[in-house]
Amino acid sequence: MAQSRVERSVGSRTLALSNLDKVLWPDDGYTKGDLIDYYERVAEYAVPYLARRPLTLQRYPDGIDKQTFFEKQLPRGTPDWIDRVTLPTPGGRRTETTFIVCNDAPTLVWLANMATIVLHIWTSRMPELDEPDFVIFDLDPGERCTLKTLATVALRFRELLRSINLNPLVKTTGGFGLHAIVPLASGYSYDTAKVFAEIVARQAAAQLGKLATLERTIAKRPQDAVYLDWVQVGQGKTIVSPYTLRARERAPVSTPLHWEEVEAFARRRGAGAPADEFAKFNMTTTPKRLAREGDLWGPKYWKKQRLEPALNKAKRLW
Repeated sequence: MAQSRVERSVGSRTLALSNLDKVLWPDDGYTKGDLIDYYERVAEYAVPYLARRPLTLQRYPDGIDKQTFFEKQLPRGTPDWIDRVTLPTPGGRRTETTFIVCNDAPTLVWLANMATIVLHIWTSRMPELDEPDFVIFDLDPGERCTLKTLATVALRFRELLRSINLNPLVKTTGGFGLHAIVPLASGYSYDTAKVFAEIVARQAAAQLGKLATLERTIAKRPQDAVYLDWVQVGQGKTIVSPYTLRARERAPVSTPLHWEEVEAFARRRGAGAPADEFAKFNMTTTPKRLAREGDLWGPKYWKKQRLEPALNKAKRLW
């Protein structure tokens, strides 16, 4: 019998959950109940990356093969206990936008019950929303780009950053690409972070040749290369949060990696499309991986770093 409505205790809250048997991933048979269960299981790992950040929700009320919509403005009927922040909206009809802020497991489960599959986060936190707490390099492969090429490009970013005494982290986007990031000490503006990202991206492109491109127009990019997206750095711009699901076949998850795993991708002969490999990190396997490996972006690895010494060394080396 279909479950139309049940109550579940999550932390200190009792949530009314509905339509748990509704299939959201038709090819895999995963339901809204599976979506909710996944986010509840990984909440202790996922919430620290969501906390104190404005969220953009990507909802799929009728499944991943039906219409989706992005939602920044607080949905109607949001419980009073869910945290939020109201910010000016540049341009457009709305002068202000009230964003949900997911600071706990009950909020995450409530969002899942709203068929929110993908969670997009700002790269800064309240109350310092004009100061990013990491710099991101979005490595976006073209349609004919292989896993080996993508991994080779990511490793070049790692070596460039390590050569100026920075220690980057890496994760899958959950789709086709990789995110390399540098956690930042406090006090940097978005302008400073963007200048730094551009310097590194241009140096990487110069060294990588045909493997990489800085061409922003999709139609003009070589489809066997990796687009080095440094323009993604900016206030209000978002990335897919670690441990968020994606609306793709096999329900892949944006997953932090060991750099050694990226090295293995680069050595692989006959490596195919990145998405095929990254789909192995999915709704079913990720909770087991977390139990085995822990959070590879957790406090042990997330070391806040300063840019001034790195920029000074880059001037000497590059």
